Amino acid sequence: MAEYNTVQEMMRLMGSKINSTADSLSDDEVKDFINEILTANRIYVLGAGRSGLVAKAFAMRLMHLGLHSYVVGETITPAMKPGDTLIAFSGSGETKTVAELCETTKKIGARLCLITSNEKSRIGRIANCVAVIESHRDTVSDESAQFDVRQMTGEHKSFAPLGTIFETAAMVFADCIISAIMDIKKVQESDLKDRHANIE
Repeated sequence: MAEYNTVQEMMRLMGSKINSTADSLSDDEVKDFINEILTANRIYVLGAGRSGLVAKAFAMRLMHLGLHSYVVGETITPAMKPGDTLIAFSGSGETKTVAELCETTKKIGARLCLITSNEKSRIGRIANCVAVIESHRDTVSDESAQFDVRQMTGEHKSFAPLGTIFETAAMVFADCIISAIMDIKKVQESDLKDRHANIE
């Protein structure tokens, strides 16, 4: 069998990358992001591919909090209006379909928040608030560690390909935003359970 890093080693490496991401987040970015959610009439989420799956998970948790949340593209999603907020998940900030919908959001007069690793992107330049998830910008002084970093950032196809670190870190960030809002709104876990699906 070919030699490979153990799953445990890769999990620890991923955990260390998420720690460094947490350290790189600005308090102001986080506060702005939470404020956009708390002041929105309704919250729409958007993402393509795996980022879209993270967005859907976030929308579900927002619903559990008792907020009005919708996934762009679903059949029951209502028309967006001024006073609403769109939260887009895009590592590159350049995904064409997502960018075009974000531009439409701004034309409607709604607010736009972006979770990304590229603040100066097409979407980042028009967003009202940006949470920067650093997925592959760290300088690695130890050359022996560079291989693992390349793998985790998608530059090596055998492990965590195609931006997995961004999506994983974005999911952790989104879940922690939910926890922070629970504290702010004094929401108990039992309140979330009351809104959990009961016809599964």
